[in-house]
Amino acid sequence: MAVAHLEVTNRRPYAFGYERIDGKLHFAVDPIHPANARIVDLDKAPRDANGQVRFWADLVVLQPADAAQSNRRLLYYVVNRGQCPGVPFNRFPPRLPTLPPSEEIDPGDGFMMRHGWTVAMCGWQWDVQRQPGLLGLEAPQALGPDGQPIRGRVSIAFQPNEPHTFHRLAHWPLHPKPGSQSMYHDVYPASDVNESDAQLLAGPSRGALKPVPREQWRFAREQDGQVTPDDEHIWLSGGFQSGTWYEVIYTTRSCPVVGTGMLATRDSVAWLRHANPFDRPIDFTYGNGRSQCGRFLREFLYEGLNVDEEGRQVFDGLIPHVAGARRGEFNMRFGQPSETTSRGFGGLFPFTSDEITDPVTGQTDGLLRRQRQVGGVPKIFTTNTSSEYWRSDCSLIHTDPAGTRDVEPPLEERIYMIAGHQHGSGVPRLVDTTAIGARGANQFNIVDGLTPQRAFLINLDRWVSEGVEPPPSAFPHLADGTAISRAQALEQLGSIPGLTLLNSDGLPTLRRVDLGPDVSKGVAHLPVEVGEPYPSYVSALDADGNEVAGIRVPDISVPVGTHTGWVSRHASTGGAGQLLDMQGATVPFAGTEAERTERNDPRPSISERYRDRQDYATKVRAAAETLASQRYILHEDIDLAVELALERYDALAPKLVSA
Repeated sequence: MAVAHLEVTNRRPYAFGYERIDGKLHFAVDPIHPANARIVDLDKAPRDANGQVRFWADLVVLQPADAAQSNRRLLYYVVNRGQCPGVPFNRFPPRLPTLPPSEEIDPGDGFMMRHGWTVAMCGWQWDVQRQPGLLGLEAPQALGPDGQPIRGRVSIAFQPNEPHTFHRLAHWPLHPKPGSQSMYHDVYPASDVNESDAQLLAGPSRGALKPVPREQWRFAREQDGQVTPDDEHIWLSGGFQSGTWYEVIYTTRSCPVVGTGMLATRDSVAWLRHANPFDRPIDFTYGNGRSQCGRFLREFLYEGLNVDEEGRQVFDGLIPHVAGARRGEFNMRFGQPSETTSRGFGGLFPFTSDEITDPVTGQTDGLLRRQRQVGGVPKIFTTNTSSEYWRSDCSLIHTDPAGTRDVEPPLEERIYMIAGHQHGSGVPRLVDTTAIGARGANQFNIVDGLTPQRAFLINLDRWVSEGVEPPPSAFPHLADGTAISRAQALEQLGSIPGLTLLNSDGLPTLRRVDLGPDVSKGVAHLPVEVGEPYPSYVSALDADGNEVAGIRVPDISVPVGTHTGWVSRHASTGGAGQLLDMQGATVPFAGTEAERTERNDPRPSISERYRDRQDYATKVRAAAETLASQRYILHEDIDLAVELALERYDALAPKLVSA
């Protein structure tokens, strides 16, 4: 087995009758084993006396203190940039990210504990800095013939939300300051701060970048008015401007074997299932990752890694959430796991699970092609929100690359969209957006999709463990007109007063990219050549501007406002009219008919829709009961669905709340 040993660093009681185990998991993998053949540069890593490549990762396990409480099921949660602020699928009060990260893991409402799940998390990113509260990976370096780390070209792209004179060599749009998330990542240092061939490009969008003269910028940082050479920062004369896109291409002297993070995931789960040292037998294993981590799971499947060195299936079921159609830089030379750009390995074809042909390139491929060849295809719930569709790529998971027809998922997969939901869960109040480095032209989306997400997990488990077919897929279709273009949707939304529309000419677009002749080896040639765009579709809208396709939680089916999966950047951050990635908008209905008439709002007011708060609650409960009967939410969460909807009602209709 590829796990060499566990070094336990702490074991202590946890909430709801659980215990928490922290440690370091040490790995020793065979670089020439067929199960590891897809890991880029693993064959170039140092080997021990037995010919094994060694590395280690942080591990956290939450399990019932009493074995009798266990349901013998493991949820492996792929940590996002090393952080796990709370137990997945549990409910927490509204909050902003903790800066700096905390070692504490919020138990929330204890949903997972009530159901007896074991929850495990293992570090997988080479670039997560070593500090408390972060789960990271110590990856080996890929060495060249001279015994030193391989050198090569790397690209960093970013769009600032505020002006500043120097920027860390990371894609985060925050100014580098103590506590900012960019500081939690190691970067690829420049091999030569005077590199003449290094390039800085700038422009109003990723598609309109032009070179900045080399004499106007340096690898440096500014402190107390002094500009000092620095191989981890870039300085620009006149400063970096908010809303402008920048890309710097340079040579680095560091070459971690990025894909060992995928082996850490595979082998930690296999080890917990087959050699669990904690006296908690595991019968079924499931993986969940959201956003970056959902893209990681899609890459995991594409590389065919759901079978370990001993030929055993690793995950029985997977839930890649809000990943859209993308993958990421999780198994390439000079990969940046936290990079979100689609102009690289993350935006490469294929997008659908089953094989399909791109008519432009002639390439035929499918996300599950390689996994089918080696075996071990799990049951999959591919789940997304409106945001992943509006950023341009998500519809490609169920349409052909020409955008002419629907492509239904294979028998092992269901596809679900949570309608009217932004990339992350919304809270029913305004938030201090400066704390997350973003500001929208409208109030951020307040829809909460926790209830269907909990149902995803339980339905997936019943499918795997009992053979109970899950609810049918729910996503926009071309055939029935529930999938439309973004331009069509924006035209319809133009009648809503107060909603700042996106610039239809500057919508993000996923394009075919050419990474050069060595792309199959995990090596990109820079700069990337960009080709033809892929088509993009979103859900059709009802008369209120809310989405008709997907799972419509009560916030959408019994609304108090229009909820979008997109929001325009605020003019103060630059790039007005551009999409603010991952955020959505909520535009409340008028409270009364008089207010609606004064605003010239075509949407009926709250008082015209509902007699009072109790009438609203009655309609919400009926909607929640319907969703539960369809198994899109759990029966035990009907009351929670009502509670969440009433929170939104109280936030948007304060004058109408019953005393």
